[in-house]
Amino acid sequence: MAKLLFRLNGVTNDEAEDVRTLLAEADLSVYETHAGRWGLSVAAIWIRYESEYEAARAIIDTYQQIRYEKIRAEPHETIGERIGRKPANALLTLIAVAAVIGLTIGPFLTVFK
Repeated sequence: MAKLLFRLNGVTNDEAEDVRTLLAEADLSVYETHAGRWGLSVAAIWIRYESEYEAARAIIDTYQQIRYEKIRAEPHETIGERIGRKPANALLTLIAVAAVIGLTIGPFLTVFK
């Protein structure tokens, strides 16, 4: 009986393709379902035989651990670096946020006068 192996919701295309490749190289019997036009179905990779589930799960778990460690090792941009790189965007964003907050709570402030 088929068993859900790997959900594809929120997974990047390169990660999904890597998983597909690893499972194909391991010669495991899998098939894929898509979310469908309205996203009501489960987008996932399924294993056809439960007897192969543990081996497939071990492959995916190992891959995800390696991917996690690789991504964590990459340098990431901090908020300060983003603001320093594009200070005009940061300033405009703050002005827009202040305007939205002002327009949202402004009517309530006039009630209490």
